[in-house]
Amino acid sequence: MNSQPAPAPCARRTFDRLSITSVESLIYGHAPHPVRTGRGVEIGAGVVIPEINFTLPPMDINPDTWSEVRRQYAEMIEGVCRRAVELEVPALVVEFETLPPMTVHPVWGAEITRILADTLQTFYDKQGLKSALRLTPNDSRDHIRPPQMRGGFYWDGMVELFHAATGAGADMLAIESTGGKEICDAALMDADLRTMVFALGVLAPRDMEFLWTEIVNACSAGGIIPSGDTACGFANTAMALAEQKLLPRTFAALVRVASVPRSLTAYELGAVGPSKDCAYEGPYMKAIAGVPISMEGRSAACAHLSAMGNIAQAVCDCWSNESVQNVRLLSAQAPVVSVEQLAYDCRLLNIAAAKSPEDARRLRDWLVESDAALDPQAFVLHPEVVLKIAGEIVQETSAYRRTRRGVQTALEMIRAAHADGTLKIPVNETRWLDRLARQADALPESESDFVAERMDALKDAPYLPQEYGL
Repeated sequence: MNSQPAPAPCARRTFDRLSITSVESLIYGHAPHPVRTGRGVEIGAGVVIPEINFTLPPMDINPDTWSEVRRQYAEMIEGVCRRAVELEVPALVVEFETLPPMTVHPVWGAEITRILADTLQTFYDKQGLKSALRLTPNDSRDHIRPPQMRGGFYWDGMVELFHAATGAGADMLAIESTGGKEICDAALMDADLRTMVFALGVLAPRDMEFLWTEIVNACSAGGIIPSGDTACGFANTAMALAEQKLLPRTFAALVRVASVPRSLTAYELGAVGPSKDCAYEGPYMKAIAGVPISMEGRSAACAHLSAMGNIAQAVCDCWSNESVQNVRLLSAQAPVVSVEQLAYDCRLLNIAAAKSPEDARRLRDWLVESDAALDPQAFVLHPEVVLKIAGEIVQETSAYRRTRRGVQTALEMIRAAHADGTLKIPVNETRWLDRLARQADALPESESDFVAERMDALKDAPYLPQEYGL
């Protein structure tokens, strides 16, 4: 099938300076541009809010099992809301990430969204539970290879669900988009920085332009919040590989920084936050765009392991568990356990902030100090590092040049911190510092030269350049 024409363009914002310029102001619970949505929810206005995400246990999703799917989601949202009321959370954000069949069949995704939205409304009416529902359709476009990004059956299903979100009761729309992932995956397997930058600095931003124009238009038509995207498929894949010792941790840290300009594109096109929880690049979004962010860390160990369990919480506005299956634990169903963990985490943050700004900063700094020196992936989330790298990124105007400058700055800071003993790098990975520096320094200034070179080098790669406007 032929790719469809690009959606009508959104009014574009330009971020050429930081929204937050001092480390004192980059802190949890406060964003320059808070988001008000749902049933009385204010995000980034002074209070950290738990964001719960849950999913099914292993099972087939088909017409024969659909009644059981509905029952499971009804059970999960009922249990989560009941426990949130019992723990007196200030508000609750629920994220529903569709499973692939629920986007391929958009009516299914809309039906589960309505079950969740109706229960949230009931608990608001009867118990006063403030809440908002974030719908995150999965990106189905890579179900065929090479992926067809701008048209076809899978794209059509996504668009249908975008436009069904409002009628189904969603308050916010988000996505984990995957444009450029087919090239990035190969780059990760080879620790190839040059190709990784092509995927994240050239292909992904072009896809974000196309995709987020459609999302923002759908949200505008429906009157709901376009929240944010995540480079989960890129940077969290690198993080998981590093955790398995299949990729240098420094390389994974550079992938995280390289994802910033790509994810920022959503906010340039009209997204307003909160960012997606699995977007560990969120602190950069907050520093640059001033949007509230959702983050995950130690309370997301049910979904994945990481070296950033505490520092990820330092500047969050929503605190998430990533996702958990509806399985029985000793105390209760796992989603109920997760919402309790999130509620207590948020309660501690909010109590410290209520005491004084100094107490809030002290807790933030403890969260930072407990992780930042132990892994380069945590180091690049240090508020001072975030502000330095973000300040360099916004001095460039194109996504490629922002990606290039971000990677080069991050590597300079990682090497300096390792040299002065403030950052630990595994001994068997130190040889990568010079190798990656050579690769970063060799990135050309000219985007057109870089694109021409990479397209020639990747002429047999499993992607379709025309799907990225190339």
